[in-house]
Amino acid sequence: MNYISTRGNAPALGLSAALAAGLAADGGLYVPRSLPKFSPSDFDDCHDLPRIAERLLEPFFAGDELGAELPAICRQAFTFDAPLRALATPQDHVLELFHGPTAAFKDFGARFLAACMQRLPGDTGKPLTIVVATSGDTGAAVGAAFAGLPGFKVAILYPDGRVSPRQAHQLGCFGGNVRAFRLAGAFDDCQRMAKQALGDAGLRAIAPLSSANSISLGRLLPQMAYYADSALRHFRATGAALNFVVPTGNLGNAVACVLARACGLPIGRIALATNANRVLPDFFAGADYAAQPSVATIANAMDVGAPSNFERLTWLYPDSAALRREFVAASIDDDTIRATIRERRARYAEVFCPHTATAVHLLEILRTTGAAKAGEDWAVVSTAHPAKFDSIVEPLIGAQVPVPPSLAALLARPAHADPLANDYGALREILLA
Repeated sequence: MNYISTRGNAPALGLSAALAAGLAADGGLYVPRSLPKFSPSDFDDCHDLPRIAERLLEPFFAGDELGAELPAICRQAFTFDAPLRALATPQDHVLELFHGPTAAFKDFGARFLAACMQRLPGDTGKPLTIVVATSGDTGAAVGAAFAGLPGFKVAILYPDGRVSPRQAHQLGCFGGNVRAFRLAGAFDDCQRMAKQALGDAGLRAIAPLSSANSISLGRLLPQMAYYADSALRHFRATGAALNFVVPTGNLGNAVACVLARACGLPIGRIALATNANRVLPDFFAGADYAAQPSVATIANAMDVGAPSNFERLTWLYPDSAALRREFVAASIDDDTIRATIRERRARYAEVFCPHTATAVHLLEILRTTGAAKAGEDWAVVSTAHPAKFDSIVEPLIGAQVPVPPSLAALLARPAHADPLANDYGALREILLA
């Protein structure tokens, strides 16, 4: 399997080379030259997440030096479950992706990427620095995955004051080979500077760099696995496809769902829930795609005004009209997020993080309007544990949210983040040093 750039002006690479590069030389994102096709019966002998991931990803690793290591990579990365649970409302489910070490869905991709990168040979004798921009959860997952690994350093860039207190603590709690930088700006500034560094050939000649954002194939490909796992379990039980509502900011998690469906997994319709950042809903409503300055919200991990993975979505659907017909997207504002958290707790004893609440509310809209038809099963994708957002959730529900043990362990550690000017030159100097 070879990988090409979404922009079409970079050489095709094998998987290992594309993982190491992170971003294509022309500034585009790597995508597989072609997609394999499966049927549900191809997974009849696969009954847990690591085995399903191995079967699903075999074609994407074909011909690459990492191919023989894929079973071990899957076992190393997927040590926790992604349960599909029933909600109180009929035929509605929640896919819980927050049972990893940092209580967010990013743990799946970050641990898989780290397991891959460990197995790639270094050719410079210098440590590889993983540069990651985060709007809240990605940085902690990457820090946890690479902390203490010989031959790696991690530089986490996050927007100062725009993540929850517990997210900020996680980002700065690793120490050692992981450093956190609180940038004077928005997530889009962090993402822009990370991409500048990855595209800086002079810098990379001196200081080897790679990415762990959702622009990386090493993050995108494994995220397909939990969609395959949940869809297959549902299909085996009901014989029907499972529809998903995905809360999304940078579109990586949503594109993983789209790719899994394109490969033949029993996935039905896909709806995209965003916060007050309206780039995607405006596009799907008929406007031209246009990046916008990001707006700060209580669902901060989705505060993205220029979603990188839109390039991958348009690679899959080059015709804009066809793309708009394929998906539903809606913007949920902060007041509605708060009301959803409050009301679901009062009526059903369900507690959600602000990001998951955007998807819950969109599903309520789809049910109320009849867009989600009677007889259809839908799953809300729960991207983070509500305990990460205690300062938002607890006042709304009038109760404490129990903290998972893995999150409690990170919060018990000391934390530190260095200030960083909103200037690429400042980041470049740090990476050179």
